[in-house]
Amino acid sequence: MNNEFTRRGLLRISLSLASLALASGVAARAGEKAEYVNTGLLYKPVTPGDMVLGKEDAPVTIVEYASATCPHCATFHEEQWPVIKKEYVDTGKVRFIFREFPLDQLALAAFMLARCQPKEKYFPMLGLIMKNQRTWVKDPKNELLKLAKLAGMTQADFDACLKNQKLANEVVGISKNASRDFGIDSVPTFFINGRRVVGGRPIDEFRKIIDEELKKATEKK
Repeated sequence: MNNEFTRRGLLRISLSLASLALASGVAARAGEKAEYVNTGLLYKPVTPGDMVLGKEDAPVTIVEYASATCPHCATFHEEQWPVIKKEYVDTGKVRFIFREFPLDQLALAAFMLARCQPKEKYFPMLGLIMKNQRTWVKDPKNELLKLAKLAGMTQADFDACLKNQKLANEVVGISKNASRDFGIDSVPTFFINGRRVVGGRPIDEFRKIIDEELKKATEKK
């Protein structure tokens, strides 16, 4: 990141991201056993508010923790997410919650720009960030500004957003709490009705796990 970009806000953000030195998850673990976390704690809304798609009463809830600079997170949002959204979210079977887990200052900056959008524009901005990850990480000053302008932000909006200390602390707090409460040590990490799923997975594996949780939820009724 060049000096001019950091002067525009990121050097003014006091972070402890170094304590979150985590890896990017890569693949399914052979023979892994289903592990569940406390959904009462998991579904407690975060500050500054959860970003959610889907019906509130959907039988399955998926919570994703991801970093904007994680290649496997970008792959999920480019390849698996559109299928999951079409087959499960849009059909009322799944409620999807996205939570930021920035692994570095670039990821934090990108997520802050998404958070500075009107709520209805958050997911479109997130999609731009993930789709164009390979480009903007090489030239964040110019390329993130381009994405911000595509979303309707001005240069002044861009600068003000990246200088928002309160927002920076809140986004970092999401990842700190997730690490503390759920022991997250790699991204992407998903919780499907509380069932931990770590790393990139083929779409058929996501379908299998979601369908298993749908079946359990239906049987409980």
